Amino acid sequence: MTTWLAALRRMQQSTTPAVLVTVAQIQGSTPRESGARMLYTADAQFDTIGGGHLEWRAAQIARAMLQADPDQLDGQRRLERIALGPSLGQCCGGVVFLCFERIASDAEALRLWQALEQSWTCGNDQWRALPLDHPEPMQLLQPDGPQHTLQDMARTASQTQLVRDQQGRRWLLDLCRAHQPQVVLFGAGHVGAAIVKVLSTLPCRVLWVDEREDMFPPGLPAQISIEATDVPNAAVDMAEPGAYYLVMTHSHALDQQLTERILKRGDAAWCGLIGSITKRRQFEHRLAERGFSAQQLERITCPIGIPGIYGKEPASIAIAVVAQLMQLWELRSRQPAAQRYPSPLVTHALDGRG
Repeated sequence: MTTWLAALRRMQQSTTPAVLVTVAQIQGSTPRESGARMLYTADAQFDTIGGGHLEWRAAQIARAMLQADPDQLDGQRRLERIALGPSLGQCCGGVVFLCFERIASDAEALRLWQALEQSWTCGNDQWRALPLDHPEPMQLLQPDGPQHTLQDMARTASQTQLVRDQQGRRWLLDLCRAHQPQVVLFGAGHVGAAIVKVLSTLPCRVLWVDEREDMFPPGLPAQISIEATDVPNAAVDMAEPGAYYLVMTHSHALDQQLTERILKRGDAAWCGLIGSITKRRQFEHRLAERGFSAQQLERITCPIGIPGIYGKEPASIAIAVVAQLMQLWELRSRQPAAQRYPSPLVTHALDGRG
């Protein structure tokens, strides 16, 4: 699946008319949370706001906007209240407020969306403010920007929502969360490629490292950074504190060097090593001889992947490993920030792969 922002930037660059649909606010039980987004063109759609009749209705409205006069306000942006039960027959029964905005391709719009993309690539959240009652362009709110009503609202808000300014005008105050956290993946083989394919659809950033430049596929989304280098060990030092490491290169000797360097950093949230129980024991023995303590060795997760999925196909391993990472991220999100680096959470699969 292509993320909405990557698709939006492509549509801008090709001047393809498109409408971004944002879940602006919710009441009761709904398929997706505030801030979920979907992009529509005349014949394509990217990402999801919940599927079913809700997306069918959103597509109707978005494509009607593409036929409307773009110089009129209702051809630029709209806010629709959709009751899922009475109007669409969905069993959720809640109410969804959808914001529809036609994506401009002028120089200023290109600059703003590019700035948002760059902010995400750096791992920074970004608030944007879209006026709904007047045709001014959207704004990107800076954390250290000048004090004003919208800036103050963004400082105290925790999610995308509808707000009114001091003049009573409605705004979409939209929290665009950065791709978090960072995954550092060593190895561009079949399993590494399968894992990156899944991770590219999730809110995380990936530093993908391999010596073989020709192994990396083209057209990767913005949150996937490539490091083609003859010294992959050096990439360990490029990672952020609290990064999640996956070691799965073509060489067991290189795997060991990377694992050793990751453990020496001491601030990894998690270190996953592809392989079997036998490989783990070999690495533990060799690293113990190099002076690593039993506590340090416990920080290695090998084999990797959640229990219960034991297939050795790249796609099966990718699903098991990404599910394991998601479990760790969910647990980390409930911890106080001071306890997150390094993470005390170490999980081990019950069976080995590789």
